[in-house]
Amino acid sequence: MTQPVLYLIACAAGPTQYVDDGVRAAQDDGWDVCLVLSPSAARWWEARMDELVELTGHPVRSQYKLPWESDALPKAAAMLVAPMSCTTLNKWGAGISDTLAIGLPSEAVHMGVPVAAMPYFNQAQGAQPAVARSIAALRTQGVLVLDGAEGGYASHPPKQGNQEAFPWRRALGGIRRLMSAGSSRGAAR
Repeated sequence: MTQPVLYLIACAAGPTQYVDDGVRAAQDDGWDVCLVLSPSAARWWEARMDELVELTGHPVRSQYKLPWESDALPKAAAMLVAPMSCTTLNKWGAGISDTLAIGLPSEAVHMGVPVAAMPYFNQAQGAQPAVARSIAALRTQGVLVLDGAEGGYASHPPKQGNQEAFPWRRALGGIRRLMSAGSSRGAAR
């Protein structure tokens, strides 16, 4: 039996330094993981990108492909944007998909692909009025935003985040809930 494909999409937020832990957690959960990094996050892993390619067994993408290039990744059964930076949240909430890391999930959620996102930013960033508007906009579209109110990551005080302790398994649990809810709806039809 083939494993379902999860696109793990990581932004330039502290826990992305440990995205390999997120990949392993998803693989342990039964996923075939394809990793997509925002352009800034890809720079963080530039010297060690081969490790991520070997770990996932897929190319790691951070840029849109050229029009004549074929897709390098298999079709996603689900997408998880984690960790999601405040910048990515607000751009996505405003409909700006200028990076592959935003473009993929912003399109996928409207094509019936289950999409969850778990933010990682501090309370000062979270206090910006755009944050609440962006979370509401994504939820209206069907994205499961796993913030503190939804059993996800609660923003930390500035300069006090624990990047290594990012709750990858909790984020994966959100995707599993979405997948189960989709199966239940499909069975009721």
